[in-house]
Amino acid sequence: MSAKHNQIANHLIADILEGSYRVGERLPSERDLATRFKTNRGAVREAMKTLQQIGLADIQPGGARVQERDQASLDVIGHILNRGDLPDREVVDQILVVINNLLALAAEQAIKVATDAELETICQATRPLYQQQLGLIEHGLARINLLRCVMQTSKNLPLQLISKSLFEQFAPNMEPLADYVQIDYATYAEYAKKLDNALQARNAIAVRETFEAFAKLNRDSLIKAYSAAQQHLAPLSANQPMEAIS
Repeated sequence: MSAKHNQIANHLIADILEGSYRVGERLPSERDLATRFKTNRGAVREAMKTLQQIGLADIQPGGARVQERDQASLDVIGHILNRGDLPDREVVDQILVVINNLLALAAEQAIKVATDAELETICQATRPLYQQQLGLIEHGLARINLLRCVMQTSKNLPLQLISKSLFEQFAPNMEPLADYVQIDYATYAEYAKKLDNALQARNAIAVRETFEAFAKLNRDSLIKAYSAAQQHLAPLSANQPMEAIS
């Protein structure tokens, strides 16, 4: 998609998600949109195809109409998250629940199908998290590598694809919170050791319980980062001139 197609599609997606167009409402015509965005109708047509592909609009003879969000594809998640200075907190919570359940399921699957060598690869991926001197970036990369190993070893393609799509949209939208995240290194190390032991014992119940503990730790960390970011951004917004806010 060209930059112009992308610009038009992103504007329309934002308008739909913000409620400028209601479910069932007809979107402006190609001619009107071409005038609005100072482009040709071909560029508008390609942008409308994007809306149809992600499930936010249904193109029919006579125009395109807005569809319910629950008809959309996973590709809309990134747009929902990226609608302000900070990602939507409720959606972040919902995505964390889904991702962590997918990971727990993938780990249980891995225990059933992995060879000893493959399971040892996951165990090795837990061990950098034992260290309490890792920097924030290094710790994040170690967690991502662990999750990737779990998914790959599960050998469950639908799980892998769904998780990949969610994570690729989720991670970039967490960047506004990065400066406010505080890592509880000691607790991560404790849970990493528990996960290592549970994997070696092929104890599916212990693996799920440990992933649930990781999930709570991640969520608590993000909630604190969210609160800190809000406190930091609020004075900045209050000091902006009105024309900068509008």
